[in-house]
Amino acid sequence: MYRGLINSFKNTSKFSTSLFNNNNNCSTTTKSFTHISQQLRKVHLMADKEKVFKFAGIQLLCGDNKEENVQNAIKHIDEAAKNGAKLISLPECFNSPYSTSTFEKYSETEDGETVKKLSEAAKRNQIFLVGGSIPEIDKATGKIYNTCFIFNDKGEVVKKHRKIHLFDIDVPNKIRFKESETLTPGDSFSVVDIGYCKIGVAICYDIRFPELAMLYSKMGAKFLIYPGAFNMVTGPAHWELLQRGRAVDNQVFVAAISPARNPSSTYQAWGHSTIVNSWGTILATTDEHQSIIYSDIDLNTLNETRSSIPIYSQKRDDLYKLDSIKKQ
Repeated sequence: MYRGLINSFKNTSKFSTSLFNNNNNCSTTTKSFTHISQQLRKVHLMADKEKVFKFAGIQLLCGDNKEENVQNAIKHIDEAAKNGAKLISLPECFNSPYSTSTFEKYSETEDGETVKKLSEAAKRNQIFLVGGSIPEIDKATGKIYNTCFIFNDKGEVVKKHRKIHLFDIDVPNKIRFKESETLTPGDSFSVVDIGYCKIGVAICYDIRFPELAMLYSKMGAKFLIYPGAFNMVTGPAHWELLQRGRAVDNQVFVAAISPARNPSSTYQAWGHSTIVNSWGTILATTDEHQSIIYSDIDLNTLNETRSSIPIYSQKRDDLYKLDSIKKQ
């Protein structure tokens, strides 16, 4: 991309050096080096521009009708892409109710209709798509997973993340939920190079485990995306806190994308989809209603954070170490 500018720089450099050596023409040499400076600045600005891209998180209102849920998702993907988003994320369980009693009923194989529709949307809009999550049934084993399919700008599935940490909690007198009654946990990492940077994808409850975020960062991810569905108990207390914590711990961007709150649902989602930068600052958020949040992801600011507070070079590998048992 920069070959023409770089060649121009080389030619100008040779020309100015020749002038300086042969004629000692300081005035001409000064003009030549001014030109060099301008050319280098163009290269620098173009490189910086490549480090900035627009992200969109779509907070969808999800109901009992799978077809309507998927159509709603596609409509909002098209809208976000039209508004300039190059990377888009949907929420957890966007095509089905979030309930252990319905996961099997709504489950699809990886070549099912929902994945096909998402693939078409990614290809049509030429965007990278983190496809929220759907109940996925494995053809070979019959096991059901909470799965996020990740698509490139050609509509190809480049990775699928099966939720690693299942949401099994019991808060006395407030909420009890056990995904393990129906679902099987995944056992693989999900880091994908989207061209602008590497992203790490995990689902909802996965965000509570800092080791996973640290491993993703170690694998080169600079943006962690969590389709999630915190509830009215855990959401107000921990939703924003966990996102900002993972962002500051690893000096990365973090986005958590929730379904909108459906008053008729048995599981009340907190909503409040949010995007956080590497300093822990909230870049975009919303309330409980259906909406799209946007933010420019400026990787230059991430580099500034890491150079200002250089935790990566200050880690004490002589005292402690985090590593994965299973490779990606």
